[in-house]
Amino acid sequence: MAKEIFTVGPVLSFRGIVGDRWRVTALIGTTSDVVAPAFEIEGRDCDEPTLLLAHKKQCFWRYDLSCDLQAAERKVAFGLRGGPTWAFTVPGKGFAPRMAYVSCNGFSDPSGMRKLVKPESAVWADLVGNHDREARDPDFKLDKEQLWHEARTQDKGLQRFHLMLMGGDQIYFDSIWEDLPKLKQWVGLPRSEQLTFPVTATLDKEIENYYFSLYATRWLSPTRKPWGAGLNGDAADAMARIPTVMMWDDHDIFDGWGSYSEAMQHSPLFQTLFKHARRAFWVFQMQHVLEDLPELVERDVPRLSRKDPQFESIDWQHHQAQDALALPLLDSQPGFTFAHQVGPVSIVVADLRTERSRTQILGMNTWSELQKWLGALPGAEDPVSNANCQHLLFLSSVPVVHPKLSLAEGLMDTFGQDHVLDSSADDLKDHWANDDHEGERKRLLETLAKTANDKLLRVSIVSGDVHVAAWGSAYRRDISPTATWAHIQQFTSSAVVHPSLLGVAERLFLYLLNSTASKPQVIDVQHVAEMMLFPGHNRYVMPARNWLALELDLGAEGKGCKLWATWRCEAEVGFSNHLQAVQPAQR
Repeated sequence: MAKEIFTVGPVLSFRGIVGDRWRVTALIGTTSDVVAPAFEIEGRDCDEPTLLLAHKKQCFWRYDLSCDLQAAERKVAFGLRGGPTWAFTVPGKGFAPRMAYVSCNGFSDPSGMRKLVKPESAVWADLVGNHDREARDPDFKLDKEQLWHEARTQDKGLQRFHLMLMGGDQIYFDSIWEDLPKLKQWVGLPRSEQLTFPVTATLDKEIENYYFSLYATRWLSPTRKPWGAGLNGDAADAMARIPTVMMWDDHDIFDGWGSYSEAMQHSPLFQTLFKHARRAFWVFQMQHVLEDLPELVERDVPRLSRKDPQFESIDWQHHQAQDALALPLLDSQPGFTFAHQVGPVSIVVADLRTERSRTQILGMNTWSELQKWLGALPGAEDPVSNANCQHLLFLSSVPVVHPKLSLAEGLMDTFGQDHVLDSSADDLKDHWANDDHEGERKRLLETLAKTANDKLLRVSIVSGDVHVAAWGSAYRRDISPTATWAHIQQFTSSAVVHPSLLGVAERLFLYLLNSTASKPQVIDVQHVAEMMLFPGHNRYVMPARNWLALELDLGAEGKGCKLWATWRCEAEVGFSNHLQAVQPAQR
C-alpha cells in the first residue's frame, strides 16, 4: 500500500530545539486521490499533517515528529500506522550531535554518469551503511575506523548520526534547458534576444510544473525497493533516517545563478526561473507551506553601475508566527539564512544565493542580522550553564579557502561569459576568493574571528561545490600560534554523486589547482588563507567523491570538546578515511 501512495519521502528535517523538545518534521508526498496517511512516533499518533502544497495530482504533507530530549541518547521509531517504520537517533539533553555532511547530489551533465566507475549511489550507500546497521547490504565491509564507531553506536542499538547537513545542490535543475522546448530554443538565440525573451503565461506554468515535479523524480529513486524490503542506500534512504539541515546553492536553481551579468540576471526568463526555484525550495527543502512564502520586493535605492540585488527586509518573525515548526530564520533579512544551537555546537546555515550577484554574496541586512546573532551567542566562557558554545560551524555552500586562479579569472573577465551551458565562468565568479568578492571574504573572516575571540570558541567552515575533498585554514598572523581561536579550519566535502575530476582536461585543471594551492593567500595585514595537504594524501585536493563526518570527542556540556572531521573518500576498492581534529579553543 505505502509503495503506491508515497511519491516523495519521508524526508526528515531538523527544526531546532525549543525547551526540551527535539523538533523534527517529515515531508511526505502522496497522490491526491488518497487521504493523508496516519503516522505514529514512539507508539503514539502524530497530529494531523500540514498540507504544504497541492500540485497537479500530488499532495505534499508535513508531519510533526518532535520528541522530548532525555538524559541519554536514544533511537526513535516512526512510520505509518501498521507499518512500514523508520527510525532516527536523538542526542541526550545538552550533548553534541554527531553530524554527516554532503553536497552536490546530482549531475550538471548527464554524460558525467559515464565517468563513474561505481554506481551513482555508491557514496550514499557507504554513508547509509555507516549510519545504520539495518540498512547495509549483506556484503558491506567494515574497516578499522568504522569498527571504532560501531562500538559507540550500532552495538548500543543506536545510529551513528543525529543530523545530516546538506550544503547545496541537493537537486540539479540544469536539465530544464534541454527538457523544456522553449528554453532549448532560448539557448540558441542571440544574446540580445535572450535578454528580452518574453515569458508567456503558458511558459510560466511549464517552468512552475518542472520545478515542483522534479523533486518527486529525483528524491525517490524509481529503482527503490518496496517499503520494508530493505534499502538501496541512496539519497532518499539517508533522508528518511537522518534529520536534515539544508541550504540551497546554484544548481537548486540552475547552474551559476547569481554569477551572470547584471542584464542577464534581471532578464524576464531568469527572474521567472528564480521565482519558481525559490518556491520549490521553500516547500521541499525548508518544508514550509507555499502560501506562507513572502514575495521578494526590490528596494528603491540609487544603483551603482553594477547593480546588486537590494531587497526589502522580511519580517520573518511576523510571517512565521503561526507556524510552530518554522525554521529559525534570522529576522529582517530577505533570504533564508538560519542558525541552530545544539548543546556545545552552533550551526550557521548561510543563504549565499538569494542576494548574490557578481559583486555581492550577502546583502547588508543579512550581514547585520548574522553579526547580531553571533554577538548573542553564549560562548565557552559564558556563565549560563547548559548553553555555552564550544564549536561554531559556518556552512558555506562555496569554499571560503580555495586555490585562487587569477589568470583564469582575468581571461573570463576579458572575454566575458553568459552562457547557461558553460559553467566555467560562473564557477570562478562564485568563489569567495574572486577579486569581486574579496571584500566580503575579509568581512566574513573578520566576523568569524571576532566571534571566536569574544566567545572563546573554535570556528570551522564546512563547504562543498567544487567536486573535490580539501582542507584549508584561515588564520590571524598577528596572533600567537598557540591561540587556537585565531585559526579557522575549512572542511570541503564534494561531491556525494557528481563525478570528481576524472577527464584529461580535468586532470590538467587538477594539476593547476594543486600547484596554485601550495601558495598561501595573504588577504590583508592580519588574515592569511592557506590550503593544507589533504590528510593522508600527498596533494592539496582529493579528486574523489566523498562525504564528511563531524563528531565531538565529548558529547556533554563539559569543557574541552575536540571536534573530529573524517572524510570518507571513494577509492578503486572500498573507501579511504582521512581524519583531522579541531582542538578546543584557548588564548
